[in-house]
Amino acid sequence: MGCSPRGDHDGVHIIVADELQTGSSDSSSGQLGGHGFRACDVDVRNRDTILRTFAEERPDLVVHCAAQPSHDLAASRPFDDFEVNAVGTLNLLEGARQSCPESPFVFLSTNKVYGDAPNELELVELETRYDYADPAYADGIDESMRIDATMHSLFGASKVAADVLVQEYGRYFGMPTVCFRGGCLTGPHHSGAELHGFLAYLARALRDVQTYRIYGYKGKQVRDNIHSYDVCTAMMAFYEAPRVAAVYNLGGGRANSISVLEAIEELEGRFGRPLQREYVDEPRRGDHICYISDLGRLRADYPDWDITISLDEILDQLAELAAPATT
Repeated sequence: MGCSPRGDHDGVHIIVADELQTGSSDSSSGQLGGHGFRACDVDVRNRDTILRTFAEERPDLVVHCAAQPSHDLAASRPFDDFEVNAVGTLNLLEGARQSCPESPFVFLSTNKVYGDAPNELELVELETRYDYADPAYADGIDESMRIDATMHSLFGASKVAADVLVQEYGRYFGMPTVCFRGGCLTGPHHSGAELHGFLAYLARALRDVQTYRIYGYKGKQVRDNIHSYDVCTAMMAFYEAPRVAAVYNLGGGRANSISVLEAIEELEGRFGRPLQREYVDEPRRGDHICYISDLGRLRADYPDWDITISLDEILDQLAELAAPATT
């Protein structure tokens, strides 16, 4: 939970509430030191603590990115997954409603709310990637993609619950809320894991000479990637001109799209050595074959916002950060 008072962006005070289970806030504190940053140990599942924190701080902006992000872990820990993703979101929404209902509430949702419905689109198989056969999807998938009658994974289902709650608090209570349905959100400090955050994990596998597993679809599955800076500017655009119950797909768009095979080739070139790879014929259940975010709605509502960091720059930053130190 990030909270930032209104006013001059250079004079903001940021509160990061995190139980530090993954160590993310602990590692971020050094980067944010001297910028009005304060960390506090708060579990989003603890309703009383969340309500008290909101009452004490009365934040002018709430950025909710707390999540259990692993598809496979959700299946083995369904209660933990739902309590963090869905119940934790409800606790934050209620804290905001009780203490600062006028403050913009930004929720980092996910394109997994669409489940595997995007896989029903007709695709063409190209040399290194899949792509949409219908020109109507040239810009990618927009927010009209259905979220029912599709397999989400338990992770996706808990994020759907949270997504709908955020919308409903907006509509029912008139609160300024937004669901950003993220694609691959990344950047040089991304702590990628094998089953999510694939660009950062791929760069690390090359650095550490680890075997990288490709799960199905011949490695031609496609994702669009957006740099964390552009995610933050989208949040700030909403903060400065909030709407009620807004929903936007948020990714890198077609220009920042890349397949697993293409990403391997690009990063091998930057590291100057081949990747140790293993192909697993069985894809992850419910995994998207080709997903590109259509940014049309976001660009229409916030014409001053756009992608500023290209895919090449993202790859350069990941390779530079992951490169082994030289003596």
